[in-house]
Amino acid sequence: MFSLVKSTLGRPYVRRIRLGLACVSIAANALCAGGVFCFPLISPALVSHLKLTQPQLTTIALAGMAGQYPAAALVGKTIDYYGPWACSLAAAGFFSTGLGLFAHEIAKTPDDALSHDTSSYQRLALYFFICALGTVSSYFSSIFAASKNFPNYIGMATGISTALFGLSPAFLTMLATRYFSHPDTGLDVTHFLQFLAYMCGFVHIFGAFTMHVLPPAEQCTPTFLEADPEGRPEPDERTSLLPNKTNSTTTVDVVVTEDEQLQSQSTIDLLKDVNFWVLVFVAFVVLGSCEMIISNIGTVVLSLPTERSPMSTIYTIPSDVVTSTQVRTISLANTISRLLVGPLADFVSPVCTHLPSRGTFRKHLVSRMVFLTFSSFVLVCTYLWMVVGVRSQGAVSALSIGAGIAYGCGFTVLPSLVSAVWGLHNLGRNYGILTYAPFLGTPIFSYLYAFVAAGHAPADGGVCTGTHCWRATFEISGVAAALALAATLWLWRAWRGKV
Repeated sequence: MFSLVKSTLGRPYVRRIRLGLACVSIAANALCAGGVFCFPLISPALVSHLKLTQPQLTTIALAGMAGQYPAAALVGKTIDYYGPWACSLAAAGFFSTGLGLFAHEIAKTPDDALSHDTSSYQRLALYFFICALGTVSSYFSSIFAASKNFPNYIGMATGISTALFGLSPAFLTMLATRYFSHPDTGLDVTHFLQFLAYMCGFVHIFGAFTMHVLPPAEQCTPTFLEADPEGRPEPDERTSLLPNKTNSTTTVDVVVTEDEQLQSQSTIDLLKDVNFWVLVFVAFVVLGSCEMIISNIGTVVLSLPTERSPMSTIYTIPSDVVTSTQVRTISLANTISRLLVGPLADFVSPVCTHLPSRGTFRKHLVSRMVFLTFSSFVLVCTYLWMVVGVRSQGAVSALSIGAGIAYGCGFTVLPSLVSAVWGLHNLGRNYGILTYAPFLGTPIFSYLYAFVAAGHAPADGGVCTGTHCWRATFEISGVAAALALAATLWLWRAWRGKV
């Protein structure tokens, strides 16, 4: 009976159905996982309704942004051992709890509050941190379900799944502006967050039932041929007279040996690698500074003069409309860069997954490090533009586009770099450890922004206005991005012929 069930599960069409359901879950999880990136939409309500200051807003935003990373290594290890479904189930609980409590905290605060409640802001930070745990669980379940189900196309798999994750803020923003915004009162934050709590819970529970890593197709198809002691099936009339050279013993032995070495690599071995720490620095700067921009793009817009409407010389474009536009711009730039970089990296820089039946030996055209170098170069140019060229809200679009491109490109290429250098077997653990870099970088860059802005804010409170609110932040960030650019060139040379 067991063999019959195993044979039935191994039928190709059953595998296709299960793989299709897994792909649906990957896409749904990724699209619904970006709630913390919608913070610029709800931050104006927190200022007007709860009377929070800029450092307090930054703390809440950091709880959602940087809070994704403390559990990253644990989440990655869980996926390596149990599979993506377990983390999808955990994400359902985290999202429903965090978003629901966040909405409840806002709803119970009276509209006529004259000052902020310190304990209320601390609770909001805790609830947003719970949402962050849901974000990392959902994100990892998506990208590793994709990369481990399609290891020969790991760039495309991670690129598409992370592109959908990058599209999530734009998707959720569209839902917010279409169904939860009113012309007179603006965004109904409470009902929007309640809706997200229910939707994210349902989507990720569905993922817990469908998001599994399937064995390779050649292992799923039952065979009835007897094998000889060396593992070769008995020949018949359909057997080729010439052996397949791509499956020769020499090639397989080389890959298997390398795979065994990488599988036995401990965390200490990883941390002893100097190049790993150089990669950590690059991720620290690129991802950390980009997440600072994502969290604070709303107050950057508010610090600048409003734009005139192109349809009128009298009326100006409301700042909340400009902020919503910038959130969507970051999301779209992030998404498009991921969609382009993933397949392009697979084409020009194919990587070996270190598995004997899955390895690829296509010719390299250029090192995969070119994409991380490009991300750093884009940030250098973007931060320079903020220092010398931005004087109005409309000019901030260059910042949104640059940050979105660098962020999406960096996050897309990092998993394949980690798998190419340190193997696929411990990819979840190794990538999780690497993500501690933005966990440190995001709060450092964000508090740099917050305290520079607070130092130039009006004495009676309120939002800081003028380019001096963030000029020093982007000057320092530009220098850091230039150092990250130099570090990528170092890794490009060190990993020549490997990635």
